Amino acid sequence: MRVLVTGGAGFIGSNFVRRAVSGAYPGLAGAEFVVLDLLTYAGTLTNLSGVLDSPRVEFVEGDIRDPALMSTLMGGTDLVVHFAAESHVDRSISGAADFVSTNVVGTQVLLQAALDAGVGKFVHVSTDEVYGSIEEGSWPETWPLEPNSPYSASKASSDLLARAYHRTHGLNVCITRCSNNYGPHQFPEKVIPLFVSNLLDGKRVPLYGDGLNVRDWLHVDDHCAGIALVAQAGRAGEIYNIGGGTELTNKELTYRLLDAVGADGSMIEPVEDRKGHDRRYSVDWSKIRDELGYSPAVSFETGLAEVVAWYRENRSWWEPLKAASQGAGAHR
Repeated sequence: MRVLVTGGAGFIGSNFVRRAVSGAYPGLAGAEFVVLDLLTYAGTLTNLSGVLDSPRVEFVEGDIRDPALMSTLMGGTDLVVHFAAESHVDRSISGAADFVSTNVVGTQVLLQAALDAGVGKFVHVSTDEVYGSIEEGSWPETWPLEPNSPYSASKASSDLLARAYHRTHGLNVCITRCSNNYGPHQFPEKVIPLFVSNLLDGKRVPLYGDGLNVRDWLHVDDHCAGIALVAQAGRAGEIYNIGGGTELTNKELTYRLLDAVGADGSMIEPVEDRKGHDRRYSVDWSKIRDELGYSPAVSFETGLAEVVAWYRENRSWWEPLKAASQGAGAHR
């Protein structure tokens, strides 16, 4: 089996590749992986350390918006797992053009190339943010799309294109929508690595608004395990929510991080709330549980402790990235 992984040097994509090569996903045993990444600010080859020298891994630096390159890479491909995306909400608020170009146009180029090459399956990795905000209960996959940021609007648009290529052309497409991911190798503009790295440096952490926005937290290992299940047995044209089962307000999360590094509330810096800040996310992931046997395996307590330890021990990875980053925000 030949698998094309787009965005495979980013946080989630690289985790998927590392775990797949290590044998974590029986359905991908023995597969060969072509890892495609443009190596923008959030993608780095250090995320693929330990697998780049595998004879089963080929790395290609390139842009999903390049039709000629995508056509070449799709030849002989059995499965596409599409992670590549601009994904930071604050960056999309300050400038939406790259999000539309990469997330919408890039996805269309990939879908067309996959269709032309006769690819067997296309897994499009999306986000719960496409649903908007929910005051109570949880979103099923049938919930209307009501994105509120340029980022989530671009992802909703790419979801609709993926669905259209299935309905119009019969391409075997599955869509996954995950809740907030966390884990090692996450770029330090996202809330957990930003807060942990700030606290390790003795800096205060910026908490938006009243801090009562709610997110469901999903360890990246569990997210990637869910994607692998969808890649193996997900039904064509279907959408699968992938959740972690740990809902926390941003304030609750902040205090857990403060406790983990031995700091107190004086390290919190209240900042003006984000424009259009979604109040609460919550996905109903009973469909992937019942159909494919998915269940989160990493408890939030264990996962968070391991992540804090990883960032404490891997300054050489995050310090250069953080220094080069211009993003100031931190919350999905």
